[in-house]
Amino acid sequence: MKAPERRKAIINALITEQKPISGGRFSKELGVSRQIIVQDVSILKAEGYDIISTHYGYLLHSTPLCERVFKLHHTTENTEEELNTIVDLGGTVVDVFVWHKVYGKISASLNIFSRLHVKQFIEGVRTGKSTELMNVTGGYHYHTVRAESSDILDLIEKALTEKGFIAPEI
Repeated sequence: MKAPERRKAIINALITEQKPISGGRFSKELGVSRQIIVQDVSILKAEGYDIISTHYGYLLHSTPLCERVFKLHHTTENTEEELNTIVDLGGTVVDVFVWHKVYGKISASLNIFSRLHVKQFIEGVRTGKSTELMNVTGGYHYHTVRAESSDILDLIEKALTEKGFIAPEI
């Protein structure tokens, strides 16, 4: 894993967990030394991320990232293209959720930010480990997408619209 992808993984983990994560844990999960993690955190701080070092680990106080929720509709065959479109333009697919008529909101954390993560997710679905949440609602689902700017989110929305993945307004 290259440094920019590793730093993105650190930020995504801090945002997703919302509790301190130790440098040792990052080191083990990302396959680098703790010193590399310390350097990555310093660089992330210089880039504007409000990371706090506590005796329990690193904690993200606030983030300069933008988020947007997209309502989508497509078939299982289009999932890989949808996810790759988002990550290729610099987005992170934070989660997926659906609105079930009986159960209400059903959600799952995804944290997909690279083609490798997309491939792993698709492989999990294809091998029968699980089925996609959108199947509960006939292909309709929502993704929270995070990016470095609203301009990137606009590009993602435009690309998803052009591919016919944005659900029509009712």
